[in-house]
Amino acid sequence: MHILRTILVLLFTVHLFSQQKDELSVEFEKIIEKHQQKEDLKRIHTFFKQKEWDSTLIHSYVLLKDTKDKKLINYIHFLRARSFKKKNVLDQSLKEYQLISNAFPFYSYTKGAIGQIYLLQNKYKKALKIFLDLEKNYFNIKYKPQQSAILHNIGLCYFHLSKFKEAEKYLLNSTSLQEKKKDTILLIGSYMDIANVYYEQYKDNEAIPFFKKAYELSKKTSNFKIKRKAALNMAVVEENRKDLAKALVYRKEFEKWKDSLNNQNRIWAVAQVEKKLAVAQKQKQINLLEAENKLKVSQRNGFFISSILLILLLTSGFFLYSQKSKANKIITTQKDELNQLNKTKDKLFSIVSHDLRSSVNLLKKSNSNLLTEIKNRNYDALGNIVNKNAAIANSSYNLLENLLNWSTMQTKQIYFNIESVDLFSIMQQVAFNYQPLFDTKNITFINKVTPATFIYADIDSLKIIIRNLLDNAIKFSNENDTIIIYNFSIKNNLESLVIEDTGIGMSEETVKDLLKDTTLLNKKRNQEEIGTGLGIHLCKTLIEKNNAQFKIESIKDMGTKMIISFQKSN
Repeated sequence: MHILRTILVLLFTVHLFSQQKDELSVEFEKIIEKHQQKEDLKRIHTFFKQKEWDSTLIHSYVLLKDTKDKKLINYIHFLRARSFKKKNVLDQSLKEYQLISNAFPFYSYTKGAIGQIYLLQNKYKKALKIFLDLEKNYFNIKYKPQQSAILHNIGLCYFHLSKFKEAEKYLLNSTSLQEKKKDTILLIGSYMDIANVYYEQYKDNEAIPFFKKAYELSKKTSNFKIKRKAALNMAVVEENRKDLAKALVYRKEFEKWKDSLNNQNRIWAVAQVEKKLAVAQKQKQINLLEAENKLKVSQRNGFFISSILLILLLTSGFFLYSQKSKANKIITTQKDELNQLNKTKDKLFSIVSHDLRSSVNLLKKSNSNLLTEIKNRNYDALGNIVNKNAAIANSSYNLLENLLNWSTMQTKQIYFNIESVDLFSIMQQVAFNYQPLFDTKNITFINKVTPATFIYADIDSLKIIIRNLLDNAIKFSNENDTIIIYNFSIKNNLESLVIEDTGIGMSEETVKDLLKDTTLLNKKRNQEEIGTGLGIHLCKTLIEKNNAQFKIESIKDMGTKMIISFQKSN
């Protein structure tokens, strides 16, 4: 139960005030129309609405220095505070909010935002004081923040101050308001938070229904992060109930949403880089304009200042020339690396295209035989043909998946997070997905990995390594063979994982070729199976990045052992 509460408290959500957006925009547009610096204000407002926070901060800073209009200054500080908060620079956001006077029409939103920042900074007593004051004077406020958000945040403050009775009261009242408005996203977070309050008090029977409500409601949203949280909660609940079958289903769903979220985050990261580049270009334009203005002023001051400027320009030219020379060297180095990558890529695509063509040709021939047997009504032969087609399709899929992982590593887009992971749990997940493939060849699979065996590894790349080695074990095993996975300790700091099969094995020469430290790819010599050597090459690269060691032991016609030694986690 302690592990459960540790996971779930992290899912507490601070509710934001969403009503202010339209009201604030309308009020700000009125100010823009009446002000002398109309175009500058429009530009800042456009950047703010387009969520270009850096551009908003740069241009508002320039305008802030040039205006003495107190009403306008309040609005600028508000926009700057919101921008810093969106960038998660909380201390600077708090400073900007505190510069806003209480004459600001939206001062209630300012107080609410300050309370949110205190809550995010774990300053619960300060936050509670602000939210209770907003609740007390709520009906006297002209521009009202969202009432459910105020109540929810009060509930969170009480929870963190261990006042569970008050926390339960405010969270339930907030949820009641959100249910009337049918606000799905806020409701999911509220259900989770109420469940956490009950869990902290060991009221499992009251907490679990709220977790279920959050999970069922999460199916209606496209937010992967929320789906992931809801699935994880249910997995942990079922684990505590000792229903491991249900827990595994929820864990698989959690992994699926995690992968979707990672893809979404990659797209977001690219967008952020493009945005930063655009901001940098705009900043360069501003710097260029400032430099031109300074040059015009300097020209009026006479020959002496011009001479100084000339010296400065010559110095700048020399600096730029040296920087250009360095840049050219870097470009030349990168070009050589790119040429080498292109050669490797061309060789890889040549091998992959040949293998894919072979697999498609085999599939065509096999399907032709399938049609013939159906026509001749020889139904006894259909099972073998279908199994053969499945093996060909699976081999082609694995080839494409390895190609994708290889290209991701070559472009340095893969992210490694070395952490302590449970080897037994990972093996259970992978083995569950591979059971149909074992059944296809009637292979006996035995998982002898010791429970609660912890190693240091990146969990995603560890799964890729295990999947590839299992693929090879299945591929080079005969009907009715056996695959065993077990572990053993080496000294005090290493834990070895062994994937052993009783298949066709390899010669000593083949083992040496597979273990060579090279980036070139080798074609596997096997008449019945399709391969490029890409899987083993990918495994070697990922094993190295996980600070692990790789070893192969094999005897021709007697089987193979693939041994990976990881750093042990205490």
